[in-house]
Amino acid sequence: MPRTPALLPAIRLAWILAAALILVLAGPASAAPPPGEGSRSLLGNDISWPQCKKELPKGQAFGIVGVNNGLANSTNPCLEEQLEWAETSPGLPTQPAVSLYVNTANPGSAGSWWPVSDEYPIGRHVHNPYGPCEEGDYGTACAYMYGYAKAYDDAYIRGISNPADYVWWLDVETENTWSSDKDANRAVLEGMTDFFHSIGVEGVGLYSTGLQWGRIVGSVSSSSNLYPLPSWLAGSRNAYRAAGACSKAPLTGGGTVVLTQFVARGFDYNHACKQEP
Repeated sequence: MPRTPALLPAIRLAWILAAALILVLAGPASAAPPPGEGSRSLLGNDISWPQCKKELPKGQAFGIVGVNNGLANSTNPCLEEQLEWAETSPGLPTQPAVSLYVNTANPGSAGSWWPVSDEYPIGRHVHNPYGPCEEGDYGTACAYMYGYAKAYDDAYIRGISNPADYVWWLDVETENTWSSDKDANRAVLEGMTDFFHSIGVEGVGLYSTGLQWGRIVGSVSSSSNLYPLPSWLAGSRNAYRAAGACSKAPLTGGGTVVLTQFVARGFDYNHACKQEP
């Protein structure tokens, strides 16, 4: 039936009310505008090799830089300049101006290198809580050594000066290569954590989503060195939902959620769950 002129104002009003309801239910838009003049952002950004040679965010409260080039055995080709970008961040009371994150994996026989002993680097014996790593072993003992070795490389051969001065986040995602043995995958992360602790780093944390963590690692017992580590949760749709994600369960039973992540305007933004010490 044709709409009469008398009905048009009512129809327009209904459309306006429906649009307003959708905005309320969806929460604020995902875009995270830069802070206004004289104000200070409470959001940080993380960047890595995908942002090489691109214009980087401005006005970030803190910066988290990826050390690798997407794989655990690689180096971000833009690491130096991206660290310089992060160092312009003011930081927050609960977040340092600069942190680092590293890719993790458990490639086993599919990798370009796999340990055959408890020495890394050559001549340095590592205490292995899972027993001796031997050639042909793709279980927990050699997985632990693989993680220890990759963390050593991240600290000492990627171009990081003073590695103990940073918080290091372990990036755990299904797009990297993992074993079907969750115990071995956990051992990789334990080896990395033990190495970073051995050199006195400021802190170690875990980055993932609950779904990916469950598929790769699963539950972690209180005896694991991963149990008390803080969580950085990915996967929020916008700034509003990222703030709400602070109340989600951490990746491990003894940890707390300290950062949440969302994507806006082509960049990763990070919400600090506790902004005062």
